[in-house]
Amino acid sequence: MSLPESQPVAVPEDAEASPGNLFAGDAGELPWETRRALVQLLAGPSLDGRRHPKLWPVLVRDEAPIRRRLSELFLELVMDPEMQVAFTRQADAGDLETPVLLRRSQLTFLDSILLLHLRHQLTLAEARGERAVISVDEIQEHMSVYERSVNTDRAGFIKRINASIEKIKKNNILQKIRSSEDRFEISPTLKLLFSAEEIQALTKTYQRMAAGEAVASGPMPDPDDEGGA
Repeated sequence: MSLPESQPVAVPEDAEASPGNLFAGDAGELPWETRRALVQLLAGPSLDGRRHPKLWPVLVRDEAPIRRRLSELFLELVMDPEMQVAFTRQADAGDLETPVLLRRSQLTFLDSILLLHLRHQLTLAEARGERAVISVDEIQEHMSVYERSVNTDRAGFIKRINASIEKIKKNNILQKIRSSEDRFEISPTLKLLFSAEEIQALTKTYQRMAAGEAVASGPMPDPDDEGGA
């Protein structure tokens, strides 16, 4: 015996402004465009005005209901209207035992110093009113001062740097420039990922390592999770 095929429901012409009745069995209350913004936040890694010019104004308009939906999933919306970037992270529920929806990715030592360097370059570029652009060669040159800290051969070190770059690219923090094979733009989302305290603590540690001091170089705690990371 075969199950009857569900019949498609025609989306009303004003679907972008109408909640419910978007598909068979739809029990939702949010309008079409608001749901799209919510799904982008959950899919991650972020929602921003440049990559999502139609969704960003929807997020600004419907921030309150979207925050409510995320809270029901034990998630928090992190949003910077000035930079036009937003992402989700696990809410700090204290001692309350809650399910974890977002994946956590542990940052290695090289991942962490790469993120700090990119954030510094982003700050400098914004102060000049420029786009934050960086090349693979520039990244490798900056990271080379930490080569002895990871106790590996040169080829292995370059391989680990490239692995860190790929990880950061997957989270859309490094966005490839179309006209170039090895140059990337640094996403402004990165400014929201590290607190001032985390930056200060990590920077001091890495400065000591660069100076040759013996500091543990194992995996570092990652900053607040970004959706889909």
